[in-house]
Amino acid sequence: MKNIAIALLLIMTTISCTNAQKQFSSKSKKQKLTTLEGKEVSFGDVLNQYKGKTIVLEVWASWCSDCVKAMPKVKELQANNPNVVFLFVSMDKVVDKWKAGIEKHELKGEHFWANDEKMMKGAFGKSIDLDWIPRYIVIDKEQNVVIYRAIETDFEKINTTLKTLE
Repeated sequence: MKNIAIALLLIMTTISCTNAQKQFSSKSKKQKLTTLEGKEVSFGDVLNQYKGKTIVLEVWASWCSDCVKAMPKVKELQANNPNVVFLFVSMDKVVDKWKAGIEKHELKGEHFWANDEKMMKGAFGKSIDLDWIPRYIVIDKEQNVVIYRAIETDFEKINTTLKTLE
């Protein structure tokens, strides 16, 4: 019985830690992203542009089949939440593939490229603990991270959270 109680405690602790609110570190905010126009901007500056607005950040790549499969759900989220800003950060290795992916999938929102040969394992990916794409992060109007680690199976949770942040 004692072992069962300990196991349950460990499971609950693990679950609560993975859903715990996390803020972006100063290191992650300093990471450089590339705009569609080819300009470098810091991740922190991108976030600051949208202070006072709720943000859904999607980290994706054109080569990622799970990302592509999730795009209809992303578009549904956008339609259901017109006041939310959608930021897309691509982990593509090549700029042309990134831009072609945006066009092919008709992604509406603000687009940035991590521009790192190591893609997910590069500096930006490491700075946000990126272990899977697509990855969705929800940020409230005060720039608090409300959901830090959502994946393509979490759209109901994301949509419910966005409704509470209106």
